[in-house]
Amino acid sequence: MGRRPSGRVTVRQVADATGYSVGTVSRALSGHPAVAPSTREEILATAARLGAPAGPAPRRAPDAPVLVRCPYVLDDYFGRVVTAVVETLALHGRRTVLDTGETVGDRPALVGLADDRDLAGAVLVLPPEPVRTLEALRAGGFPFVVVDPMTALPADVPTVSAAHLTSARALTSHLLDLGHRRIGVVGGPPEWLASRSRLAGHASALADVGLLPDPTLRRSVRPTADEGYAAACDLLDAPGPGGPPTAVVAFNDKVASGVLRAAAERGLRVPGDLSVTGFDDLDLARSTVPPLTTAHQPLEEMGRMAVSLLVRLVAGQAVDGLHVSLATELVVRGSTAPPKSSPT
Repeated sequence: MGRRPSGRVTVRQVADATGYSVGTVSRALSGHPAVAPSTREEILATAARLGAPAGPAPRRAPDAPVLVRCPYVLDDYFGRVVTAVVETLALHGRRTVLDTGETVGDRPALVGLADDRDLAGAVLVLPPEPVRTLEALRAGGFPFVVVDPMTALPADVPTVSAAHLTSARALTSHLLDLGHRRIGVVGGPPEWLASRSRLAGHASALADVGLLPDPTLRRSVRPTADEGYAAACDLLDAPGPGGPPTAVVAFNDKVASGVLRAAAERGLRVPGDLSVTGFDDLDLARSTVPPLTTAHQPLEEMGRMAVSLLVRLVAGQAVDGLHVSLATELVVRGSTAPPKSSPT
């Protein structure tokens, strides 16, 4: 992890780096309302990259609530994270301001948040905002923690996530140990950090047995059952030169359920004709037929850990491990078995 440069960063240096006037930079750093929010974000982010210490945080009430922002439907995944966050905050005597739902992401809720004296801090779950916005929020001295970041964030932006690379490596290694060599991947959006990390884990496991990833066996989808179904139909109906996959690694349990549906429509038995793995270990993974082999992601612990970090940040305590990666567990169920051609 990198360290900030030592020494005092001047307003002139920030102005030179951004191209704005000294006056504009000075007003932005002091929180003057005359500066446009997008300009202020850019200036604060640049100041942070240059190593300027965050300005003095606004005085906040000792019992100020914490914002919990999750711009998604609170399903089995997000609901478990948010519930753990809210319950843990209550144990610390903190009230919660809950901001959830798909329409939340359409509002620029993080702009100006650093100046909100009515909030003690925030837990942001998979925030869709660009890195620059989060850098500006951190530079403004506002305490917050990101759970399951969508993109790679700077070392000084606190995050909590699962160990995506090692988890994906374990899933693919499990299939390889069973004898599979043509393994399809129905991954998540390519711009997501979790998607890239899991693909890296998949490639690492293949390399262990002398194989390279086959791009004809890879699809990228939004993590829904319907998109998993469509991608699996494409994989099974239009195989590459080596033939159809004998196993499919899905981005999550929902995507895997779509893969199971596509297999059933084609008369493929799981796991006799096709092995399928998921990720997350939601209730869904135990309800499919057959139950899914998956990676158990510690969703509740991610929420609890985020609160632990935030409480320390709000109290002004030093936090060394700002990027926390929690281990997952491979859960083997009935959706995986040796391929038909395997001697085992």
